[in-house]
Amino acid sequence: MQIAIDGPASAGKSTIAKLIAKNLDFVYCDTGAMYRTVTLLAKKNNVGYGDTFNILKLMSEHKIHFLNKEDGQHVYLDDEDVSDAIRTEEITNNVSQVSAIKEVRTELVQMQRDMANDINIVMDGRDIGTTVLPNAEVKIFLIASVEVRAQRRYKENLERGINTPLKELQDEIAARDYKDSHREISPLKKADDAIEVDTSDMTIEEVVKKVTEIVNEHK
Repeated sequence: MQIAIDGPASAGKSTIAKLIAKNLDFVYCDTGAMYRTVTLLAKKNNVGYGDTFNILKLMSEHKIHFLNKEDGQHVYLDDEDVSDAIRTEEITNNVSQVSAIKEVRTELVQMQRDMANDINIVMDGRDIGTTVLPNAEVKIFLIASVEVRAQRRYKENLERGINTPLKELQDEIAARDYKDSHREISPLKKADDAIEVDTSDMTIEEVVKKVTEIVNEHK
């Protein structure tokens, strides 16, 4: 079974997808982490975020993979755990540019489809239901207001010791929404057969309950 969870930045996709996967004993794939890791790879090698040729070269020379540990899933670039490094502000603000590169998307989408073959999987991102897994049995599109998503990001950042002003985060999220929904390749949009869930006024537990009910209806 394939479960696709899409939506804009900080709508709660990864949090919900991880919990759903854990509850159902499905494999979880964080596609956003893959794009973030490619962005980090460019940064570490002083390659411009729009430099298609050199980014693809780096991707061919390095391996992105996931490891499940007791505290959750960790993202690795070769042998280095980059789970925290890919969540820094610079990576967050530049991942849209890297993920807009057609050739980068082609490479990662193939990796994601290969992962989804013959297993029960929950995958979250921005184009899972429309592009990566168009035949997924369950498609969820999570949304929330810019204000609520900025508050969530602000809280997450404080827990990581990052103190970015709330207004700045609101502006960054709004800009990210525009970039993601207006890019030429696989823009952020709700699949025709996706079920929209507005998480603005819902707790994590309430969202998990709602999504679980939707999944159970499709089993």
